[in-house]
Amino acid sequence: MLDHLKLKASELLKEPGQNTDQKLQAICDLLKDNVPYYDWVGFYFRNGSKEELVLGPYAGAPTDHTTIPFGKGICGQVAVSNQNFVVPDVKAQDNYIACSLTVKSEIVVPLFVNGENVGQIDIDSNTLDPFSEEDERFLEYINHEVSKFY
Repeated sequence: MLDHLKLKASELLKEPGQNTDQKLQAICDLLKDNVPYYDWVGFYFRNGSKEELVLGPYAGAPTDHTTIPFGKGICGQVAVSNQNFVVPDVKAQDNYIACSLTVKSEIVVPLFVNGENVGQIDIDSNTLDPFSEEDERFLEYINHEVSKFY
């Protein structure tokens, strides 16, 4: 299933006449609508030279977390570590920022442009421990494709 979505995502990103935010929104919608355990999909980006992330396009329930300081929550930790972070059970994480009571797990994969961490893709799931290494590789692929627009 994820291999099919790679092709579709690449096609969406090459869509002429759409700006980057529209393309990212299409990716968020594609992933949320086609992976049953992707309940919230969004991009966060570094806010200029500030050590904080700002919410970009997303699909899912609205969130109050539109700005996240580096180091805070899973997204903030990825901004510092530059490494994927898979959280099988958010209740087991001390530094977790709750977005919704229904979220049980999360995966965050950094987005690199010319070797610099400029943002990340963040997936919340209402399913306990659904993410596999295949999800990590898939989201790395998505971010690699997205990075071509920055």
